[in-house]
Amino acid sequence: MLEEIKQKALEEHIPIIMDETLEVIKDIFKKENPKKILEIGTAVGYSAICFVKASSEDTLIDTIELDEERAKQAINNIKEMNMDKNINVIIGNAVDILPTLKGEYDIVFIDAAKGKYPFFLEQAIRLVKQNGIILADNILYKGYVMSDYNKHKQRTAVRNLREYIKEATENVKLDTKILEVGDGLAITRLKK
Repeated sequence: MLEEIKQKALEEHIPIIMDETLEVIKDIFKKENPKKILEIGTAVGYSAICFVKASSEDTLIDTIELDEERAKQAINNIKEMNMDKNINVIIGNAVDILPTLKGEYDIVFIDAAKGKYPFFLEQAIRLVKQNGIILADNILYKGYVMSDYNKHKQRTAVRNLREYIKEATENVKLDTKILEVGDGLAITRLKK
């Protein structure tokens, strides 16, 4: 079933987490044993399902999706995988929803609008517990972020991803590593 969800997403050109990125995250989950995860960017629910599989049975995930059709697809996929007690899909714009969220998450996973990454980081810092982890997928964005890329079409996304990296690496409260797996993964720990 999970393989079918993955194949369908790939066929429909819906961006989902890359295999090598997922492997790194699974290792993090093994070490951290997260109980409460926030995901920004659900798509069809593939990564959330993988995260539950990589965690303990009582792990809870809140996941936010802007696209209503994709959110409905995710809800169906999650039900079919019998994970609706673990995964809560919130439909709407993360920019509006994040400021309303309370509570502490062990891990925040960011994989949504690249142009909003600095805002997502600010909210993730607020929502993640002390010593918790913030993961940002696609942080190197096809290599554009580390090059002198300046084409108009992706300029805002590239500029904001660079801003995210600057904040995540220079903020004294954060300890950040950037891995060149998949399309780049930033792993940030909120220091105690």
